[in-house]
Amino acid sequence: MRMWYARLFGTTGNQMLLVALGWQMYELTGSAWDLGLVGLYQFVPALLFTLPAGHAADRLPRVRIVAVCLLSQLGMAVFLWAGSVQMPGLGMANGADMATRINGFFATFTHALPAWVWYGFPVISREMLLGLSILVGIVRAFQMPAQQSLTPLLVPQHLLPRATAFSSAGIQAAVVGGPALGGLIFAAGASTVFAACAVLSCIGFVLVSRLRLNLAPPVAQPVTLATVFAGVNFILQRKLLLGALSLDLMAGVLGGATALLPMFAKDILQVDPMGLGFLRSAPAVGALVTSVLLARWPLSRRVGRKLLLSVVAYGVVMMLFAASGNYLWSMLLLALSGVADMVNVVVRQTLVQLETPDAMRGRVSAVNSIFIGASNQLGEFESGVTAAWWGPVGSVLAGGLATVLIAALWWRMFPSIARRDRMVETSAP
Repeated sequence: MRMWYARLFGTTGNQMLLVALGWQMYELTGSAWDLGLVGLYQFVPALLFTLPAGHAADRLPRVRIVAVCLLSQLGMAVFLWAGSVQMPGLGMANGADMATRINGFFATFTHALPAWVWYGFPVISREMLLGLSILVGIVRAFQMPAQQSLTPLLVPQHLLPRATAFSSAGIQAAVVGGPALGGLIFAAGASTVFAACAVLSCIGFVLVSRLRLNLAPPVAQPVTLATVFAGVNFILQRKLLLGALSLDLMAGVLGGATALLPMFAKDILQVDPMGLGFLRSAPAVGALVTSVLLARWPLSRRVGRKLLLSVVAYGVVMMLFAASGNYLWSMLLLALSGVADMVNVVVRQTLVQLETPDAMRGRVSAVNSIFIGASNQLGEFESGVTAAWWGPVGSVLAGGLATVLIAALWWRMFPSIARRDRMVETSAP
């Protein structure tokens, strides 16, 4: 539970940090281009460093890697807090009495400190935010493989499906609650958000630092291209893992509609930004509920077929969403898409961990992270291109149909997936 709480606090702080970074960049520059650069500057280093980070997770103590990543997040939050308190009005909601009082407290506190405290903390600028975005991407690259490969070491093998679902529930809760909490606190000023992020990151760091595992030291290996890319070769040689990961990649690229939700909200469903916010949170709510249920009642039989059918269900739901035209039905269908996606996530991640020996889990988890990141980024690009050709409805309809066809094709190309009966099999390493 200590690791679960650490992930919950750390991820919530990370989500708040990402919201504040984007919002503050837009307030400083008013440029949509700069807002897009924040995301790009996070994605590119995460992509470049993920494979070396996976190799590090197999050579160094994973608990220490996660602790250092949370400590780095804490440092970035403190740095941003120190820069933002020198601009006390930034991000404060006009006319909000509570926000004014909180911001006034921070102003009084910071002005009481001697000037040397702020030496080396420049006022927040566009360049600072872009530089910190690069650091966020690097930290994420190292944290994800080490964090994912820790779970099988914390629970018995037969409890891993429940543990994966329970862990996913915490992540989904942080993904849903982190941005909302960050947006709420932002009314009191950007410095308040960064201070809250620092506190949450500190709690996560302390919890991870106190985690004690009686493990054999990792086997020392020379750093070569062969060892760095060993996770890629491992997956390519195992049809079950290759099929599950590539299926998720294709479904994410073809079936996603997140990038087009503003078009659906404004032009088709005709709702305001608050309605758009509910649409964006609906899949996460469905995923959160499903992960809680799977933690209580884990999948036990025909898990491979359920993985494939969940992708089929995801494609069908997205086609129904494209044809809906009704706001409430659309929100319900998006929640159902989160249900189908979470079944896919829990089965896939559990199989990846079970089928991978511990000495390879860091590198395999790194490849898994690349697949997830690529599906999200390429999916947004694909949605934009096809929407420009066929409109948002045509784009989502075609993507949903393609997802169903891909699942049917993968059923024939990777029969080992459909044949997989139980999560834990006696032949698993």
